[in-house]
Amino acid sequence: MSKPVEELGIIATELRPYFAAEDEAREKALRSCRQVIRYSGDAIRAVHRQEQDKARQFLDSAHQLLRELSYDLAGHGRLLHSGFVHDAQKELAEGYITLALIAGEDLPKPRALDVSNAAYLDGLGESVGELRRYILDSLRRGDFSRCDELLSIMEEIYGVLMTMDFPELLAHGLRRTTDNIRGIVERTRGDLTVSLRQKSLEAKLDDLS
Repeated sequence: MSKPVEELGIIATELRPYFAAEDEAREKALRSCRQVIRYSGDAIRAVHRQEQDKARQFLDSAHQLLRELSYDLAGHGRLLHSGFVHDAQKELAEGYITLALIAGEDLPKPRALDVSNAAYLDGLGESVGELRRYILDSLRRGDFSRCDELLSIMEEIYGVLMTMDFPELLAHGLRRTTDNIRGIVERTRGDLTVSLRQKSLEAKLDDLS
C-alpha cells in the first residue's frame, strides 16, 4: 500500500468520529426544535382561548428545551446557528411576545428568552398576524375595547421593523416578514373601520326605534 493511500485511510478514520458526532447532535437538535415549535404553537392557541396560564406553561417548557439545546450544541457552532434552530427560536419568541401583548404585559427581551436578535425580530413580526387574529375574534364577539390599542401596536411593530433594513445574511428573512406585515395591518384597519361604522349605524337605528 502506497504512503498517500495509507495516509488517506488514517485521515478518514480521524474524521469519521467528528461527522458521526455532528450527525448525532443534529438529529437530537432537530427533535428538540420540533418540540419547541409544537409547544410554542400550543401556547399561541391557548392565548387565543384566553388560557394564559396554560400558554405560559407551554412556553416555559419550550424555553427549557431551548436552553438545553443551546447547551448541547455549544461544541457544534455550525448547528447552533443553523436555520432550524433559528426557526425554533423565532417560534418561541413569537409565543412569548404574543402572550405579552395580548395580556398587556411588558415585552420580554431577546436575552431573557435565550434567542438571537434576528430570531427575536422575526418572532416580533410574526406576532402581528396573531394580533390580527385576536382583533378579528374580538370583533366577532362585539368586543371593541382593545382593538384600537392592538392595531396601534401592530403599526408600531411595522414601523420598528422597517428600520431594520439589513442584509439577508444578518436579518434572516426579516424583510419578507416586514413586507407581509404591511398588508396585514392595512386589512386589519379596514376590518376594524367597517365594524366600527356598523356599530355606529346600529346605535343610531336603536336610538330612532
